[in-house]
Amino acid sequence: MTDLAKRTCKPCEGGTSAMGRDEAEGMLAGLEGWRLSGDASSIRRHFEFKGFLKAVEMANLAAWLGNKQGHHPDITFGYGYCDVTFTTHAAGGLTENDFICAARLDALVA
Repeated sequence: MTDLAKRTCKPCEGGTSAMGRDEAEGMLAGLEGWRLSGDASSIRRHFEFKGFLKAVEMANLAAWLGNKQGHHPDITFGYGYCDVTFTTHAAGGLTENDFICAARLDALVA
């Protein structure tokens, strides 16, 4: 478990700035399976499963985590897959909260 997985998201307030690509790439280095979007505004992980139920369970787990952290992901799922995307809408890009949630989700599924 990374140090990020032990942390808690902080509420975003007005004026929160998105991190740059270099900082995002540095933080992403500690997370396996997560990919940075082309414009460096979000991170995404693709999970694959056999069947539909496990994909629904993953979507529910990501939603539960987002609710507990007050930092809600975008989730898409279907038969055999679930994609989880984190971004900080208030900042217009990535903040530390996105990486905290990604690390916490990884810890939950480990």
